[in-house]
Amino acid sequence: MTLSGKTALVTGGNRGIGLATVRALAEAGADVHFTSRTAANIAAAQRELGDLPATGHHVNMTDRFAMTTLFETGFDILVNNAAVIGPIGRILDVSVEDWARNIDTNLTSAFHAIQLVIGHMAAQGGGTIVNISSGAAHRPQEGWSAYCAGKAGLAMVTRSVHMEYGAQGIRVFGFAPGVVDTDMQGAIRASGINPVSKLPRESLAPASEPARVVAWLCTAAADPLAGQELDIRNPDLRAAAGLPPLA
Repeated sequence: MTLSGKTALVTGGNRGIGLATVRALAEAGADVHFTSRTAANIAAAQRELGDLPATGHHVNMTDRFAMTTLFETGFDILVNNAAVIGPIGRILDVSVEDWARNIDTNLTSAFHAIQLVIGHMAAQGGGTIVNISSGAAHRPQEGWSAYCAGKAGLAMVTRSVHMEYGAQGIRVFGFAPGVVDTDMQGAIRASGINPVSKLPRESLAPASEPARVVAWLCTAAADPLAGQELDIRNPDLRAAAGLPPLA
């Protein structure tokens, strides 16, 4: 895979799948930028990335002005990865304010990032958007009403972008990374509220696997899959991205 000459932005790129994606894109030759809500997390991520071409930006996805400023130079690749799982709780046990904050982060802010990047991409003849999706976009889980609703909405945004801008060279993908060993999964385990929380940590996949698929989606080899919701468990997708088959 080569992404030489491409500039990429990974939202929420300071840890987990985001950080692994920053690494994968940078190793493929892209000039990568990533966002984080704290300067300390950016510094930790930069230390882990070492000399790879990656630059962190202290930006909260829900800060519309800061996001607009960040996108002024344009990007060839956008990976909408930033997301939160909470509030975790049954519908009567969560506040509407916390529920709305989840939707703002997981759906509205991702839409805003897409809106900000499409003009530049279309003007230069194309670009790639990868929305990190989830099985929760299609199957409800107890205690995750906000997360499921946000990811379901993002799946429809993926389809809308493809319908409206695919002919202008905008390649957009929804990608479900599976159950990955991240801090989010730690919060899910601590909640104990649904079957996903019962999965043993040793059964979770490393973040490097979905990151490799994201990097592959940013190449022309993925063109036939544009506009689709993809799942890391699909054997053909795994083979194309160079991942081993699942046991």
